[in-house]
Amino acid sequence: ALPRFSAVSETFELVGVLSGKQITLYLDRFADNSPVRGAQIELEIGGAKFKAEKHGDDEYEVVLPEAPKAGVLPVTATVTAGNEADLLAGELDLHEAAHTEEAAHAHSWTEYAGWAAAGIAALALLGWGGRRVMNARSARAGAAA
Repeated sequence: ALPRFSAVSETFELVGVLSGKQITLYLDRFADNSPVRGAQIELEIGGAKFKAEKHGDDEYEVVLPEAPKAGVLPVTATVTAGNEADLLAGELDLHEAAHTEEAAHAHSWTEYAGWAAAGIAALALLGWGGRRVMNARSARAGAAA
């Protein structure tokens, strides 16, 4: 899942989703969760200020000069919608990507070779035992005739 933050006040609810250098913002009214259209949003992330641009009907967008580094970044949003203005605060918690190489254990062919040899030996033993039983039966049948 992409990193995200949320900031809530009595009037507005703001959710930001980070994808690389782009932050997509969703602004809703706190009371009924209806989208706020035509708002002006100024975002401050780690001390740098950015003005959000309208993107589609219910989204706003901020493009950062570079992708943020790992860590916890304070986020402050100044929202103005009509005659309403509010200051919202939240945190963007970014973690470095986990090392998937350690989590995915690769099995070498030597681990499988032992199992394969044991399987072949078991089949050979079953075949040898089956031939002995068949030979013993045919010897008994020949002696009875």
